[in-house]
This record gives sequence, structure tokens and C-alpha cells, in this order.
Amino acid sequence: MIKTEDKLMMMPGPVEVPHRVLMAMAKPMINHRGKEFSAVYDDCQRISATLFNTAQENVSVISGSGTAGMEAAVGCLNNKDDKILAIENGKFGQRFKKLAGKYGTVVPLEFEWGKSVDLAAVEEKLAAGDIKTITMIHNESSTAIRNPAPEVGALAKKYGAYFILDVVSSLGGDDIRIDDWNVDIAVTGSQKCIAAPPGISVVAANERALAEMENIKTRPYYLDLVAYHKSASKDLKETPYTPAVSLFFALQEALKIIEEEGLANRIERHYLMTKAVRDSVTAIGVEMFPQLNDVSAYSNTVSAMKAPAGVDGEAIKKALNKRGVIITGGQDDLKGKIFRIGSMGATTPTNIMTTMAELEQVLYEMGVTEETGAVMDIAGKTMAKLYE
Repeated sequence: MIKTEDKLMMMPGPVEVPHRVLMAMAKPMINHRGKEFSAVYDDCQRISATLFNTAQENVSVISGSGTAGMEAAVGCLNNKDDKILAIENGKFGQRFKKLAGKYGTVVPLEFEWGKSVDLAAVEEKLAAGDIKTITMIHNESSTAIRNPAPEVGALAKKYGAYFILDVVSSLGGDDIRIDDWNVDIAVTGSQKCIAAPPGISVVAANERALAEMENIKTRPYYLDLVAYHKSASKDLKETPYTPAVSLFFALQEALKIIEEEGLANRIERHYLMTKAVRDSVTAIGVEMFPQLNDVSAYSNTVSAMKAPAGVDGEAIKKALNKRGVIITGGQDDLKGKIFRIGSMGATTPTNIMTTMAELEQVLYEMGVTEETGAVMDIAGKTMAKLYE
């Protein structure tokens, strides 16, 4: 049996955590109301702001997974009778829709999972009037499609709606520009492209959103973004409630690694590794799952492939897992129909090469394709720039 530490984590999150980040969690405990924690929080806030492309003071860091950040965003911005246009074209869009229904009145806009968002349909819903908030997933990792955030943001501005964008599986691995895209609140998690352990959400909310939150009387207690913003505005930055200090240490170190690599370099690495997966699998006859239009794109951080005819996607996943390569499959109705490979966070080109070689061998043993070794050459050529 392959030891846990020898396995390749090629899921679309949680991802492999760098040794430096793991060691950061072993630091001695500190006072969460003192100078040391304030410095940690400041680093987390400052570097995260550069990933969001927004002002540092807009950023709040919360102990809780990305879903906690999503709930904070929706719950702090909406009353129960406010209409929320929930765009769904995958599992996480569906989850966002369900979450929105706890705090507002959902106006669903559903597309077949894996298909692109139709901007005309979005505008039609907005033109009908009375939509206060739009929710959307930027990088729908369940289907590996990147949704048109700039275009939806432009429509939000045109119709005066607030725009909440989930960037959980794209921040730190793709170009995110929330101020330019008219995003009022953006949410990410620590366990994907940032490459820290799960358990922290980072939320960026602009002045417009924060001002509106003051009018919402039913804001969550623990997830009150107004309280987080005020606590982080003190001379000694802190959180309103006891934070997961060790996870803050981890997040700080993971963000420092991003800063050292350089965000542009990191985004390019993610792009080339993900493209290498696509180039390799399509060369051996495996089809990509997303159906794109002129405003959507393949994900920069995860790939979703159709299971070949006569093959269960879960069988591919299990076979790779036995070989020590941990990938994931489809969710809900897509289970068995697709399989997904992440290329995010601390993943390296060597990890991609290994994964592609093992996948080709698995498909050969299943009688799907010939064992040619082509994937190694193709993946290597796609990622050649990363070896310079």
C-alpha cells in the first residue's frame, strides 16, 4: 500500500500543503489580541488584497471554510425579501443558490451543468426588475468551466445590483480583478490555489457593500462582516471572535510563498499545467467536459474530462488512486460520467507529468487507448517554459 505522504494530491482542493506551511502551524500559540497576531493578520490581509486586486482595508479573514465566507457575504447583504439572482451551471452554483435561499428570495437562473452562462438570459432576469444581488461562481470546479465574471459584473453595474462572486478555486491561480469587474464581495478559501490547509475564508467587500450591510438587521452573528471590518480597522488588527491562530500562521506562510513566486508567474504556472492536462488527454482521444461559448473558458486550475464510452469515471478515479494519484470524479448526476484533475496550489510540472503517465497506463489497461507514451511528450512541450 502506498503511504499517505507518498501520494500525489491532484484533486481540485484540498491540495498538497508545502512543508513550510505545515511547519508554520507548529509555531507556539500567541495572544490573539496582541501585536504578534496583528502582524500576522496584516500580512494575510495585505497579500490577499493583491490577489483580489483591491484595497487592503476591504479584506477580512475568517476562521471557517469558503462556505462560511459565502454565507457571510449573502447573509450580511440581504434581507429575507430581497431578490437574489442565483446563477447556476454546476454543483457549487447550486450550493450558492441554496445558501442564498436561507437569507433572501432566490430568483434561479439555471444552465445545464458544464454549459456556459448565457449573458442574454442574465440580462433578461435583471431587466425584469427588482434584483438586489447576483451570486455566481467564477471558477466552477465541479465542471471545470470559468464563468464570465467581468461581463456579469458589467450587467450588475448597469442594473444597480450587488455582485457576489465565489473565487474559491481561482484566487491565487487565475487573474482576479474584483474592482475592475464591479464585484461588490468576493470570497475565497485557503485550501485550493493558495495551498494552505482548509479552514480559513478570505472575503473582500467594497465600501458600497459595507455601507449596505449597516442596513441589514438580520446579519449573522459570528459571520458579521461589519464586525470583522471594524476589528481589522483597529490599530492592533484582530478578529471579533477567537481565530484559528495556527491556521492564520499557515495562511500567512502560504501567502508569502505566493509573494515570493510572483503572482503573474504563479498564474502562468497554473495555466500551463492545466493546459498540459487538456492537451495530453485530448491527444489520446479523451473529450473535455465543458461546453464553451464566446465569454466562457476552460478553468485555469482544474480539468474535467468525459469518461470514455463504456468506462465508469469512478473506475478511472479508483485505479489512479491505487497508483497513488488522488483525483476526483463527478458530483451528483455527473458521478461516473466525468473525472477531474486539479493543477492548483503547490502542484508542480513533475506532478502533472506523473499523473498523465499514470492516466495513460490506466486507460490502456482498460482497453480505451494504446500505450504510446505520447502524453509525456505533449505535456512536456506544453509546460516547457516552466523548465527554463
